[in-house]
Amino acid sequence: MAILVTPETRVLIQGITGGFGSRHAQLSLDYGTKIVAGVTPGKGGQIFERVVPIFDTVAQAAKETGATVSAIFVPPPFAADSILEAVDAGLDLVICITEGIPVADMVRVKAAMRGSKTRLIGPNCPGIVCPGEGKDSHGGCRIGIAPGYINHKGHVGVVSRSGTLTYEAVWQLTTRGLGQSTTVGIGGDPVNGTSHLDVIKMFNDDPETEAIIMIGEIGGTAEEEAAAWIKENCKKPVAGFIAGATAPAGRRMGHAGAIVSGGKGTAAAKIAAFRDAGIAVAETPSVMADTLIRHIKELGK
Repeated sequence: MAILVTPETRVLIQGITGGFGSRHAQLSLDYGTKIVAGVTPGKGGQIFERVVPIFDTVAQAAKETGATVSAIFVPPPFAADSILEAVDAGLDLVICITEGIPVADMVRVKAAMRGSKTRLIGPNCPGIVCPGEGKDSHGGCRIGIAPGYINHKGHVGVVSRSGTLTYEAVWQLTTRGLGQSTTVGIGGDPVNGTSHLDVIKMFNDDPETEAIIMIGEIGGTAEEEAAAWIKENCKKPVAGFIAGATAPAGRRMGHAGAIVSGGKGTAAAKIAAFRDAGIAVAETPSVMADTLIRHIKELGK
């Protein structure tokens, strides 16, 4: 069992004929992901790599193939409409990889999604990986741009705003023999679809997930909100890391959401919230997995 997706999830790729989308569609196919359709307007009827049929619309692709999840590799000016097309088609999950979508577009998307059944991950995220049971954990579900080969089937859930730090945490866990239940990169934009708290709640309810690594960064209050919930509700060991401790106030650091203003969103405040919630704090990215391992031993889990 995993959260959000399984190795049986049927996936479509919006933007599958673009250079970026085609490259990662092939990597996902190689990993064993069930990519059952691609969507590029005007290219319906073509076949991607002699395997994946291409459709003009998401609704048609979903109807013909049974796809329930979409990955979006569409340029920023068109990505918001691509998200809404997937929502209108009634998909369960949309994972938007695209970086640089205007904030105003995402505000419009969030308003339009109210009351829909579709969950959005991203934008500007690395996606999600559910390792499989095969050799090197192939036969799983890789949606997005995360390197599949570093993942290994296990029992640690990883949720992160940072793509690079996601990969670092996963690799550390894998090399220490722990592995992952599901890895979720939620992205670092200020207006996104799924929060740390959303994913933490799912990990808490997932019997396959026995421990959690939560990676945050400066800006916003999402990490503090997740920490407050963990303090009252989560019985599983959690280790965390906050990026951006040395960032000057008022300066954006990499992600559009990673900006400190008005005295809120500082690394110090987030780290204090983590410690108050009983979350083990990694002092540097290089010890995220070791911090979790030590915390598990301290708790006797």
